[in-house]
Amino acid sequence: EVQLVESGGGLVQAGGSLTLSCAASGFTFDDYDIGWIRQAPGKERVGVSCLSSSDGSTYYADSVKGRFTIAADNAKNMVYLQMNNLKLEDTAVYYCAAGRSNTCLGLSSWGQGTQVTVSS
Repeated sequence: EVQLVESGGGLVQAGGSLTLSCAASGFTFDDYDIGWIRQAPGKERVGVSCLSSSDGSTYYADSVKGRFTIAADNAKNMVYLQMNNLKLEDTAVYYCAAGRSNTCLGLSSWGQGTQVTVSS
């Protein structure tokens, strides 16, 4: 059974930084695409950043390019999202996701989510 457990969310002022972590288990970590999806209140889910298992390529939504960095530690089955220069519009629940898909939103397994709130 795929399990994804996020941590690291919280309240941060605009311009600040947070690092989200996701502990993965129940699958062969190296074989799965993995990433982060977020959903703000009243808005659709958005693929924030994903990492391809096949070639290590990364995807970033335009809104986070240059500010967010995704990284994976295959030895620890962990994936991280370093978020810098946070903006009010980054406020959302962030979900770790895993699966086999060439799009973030196509990843089939999700964690329970962690809240990120950016204040002015």
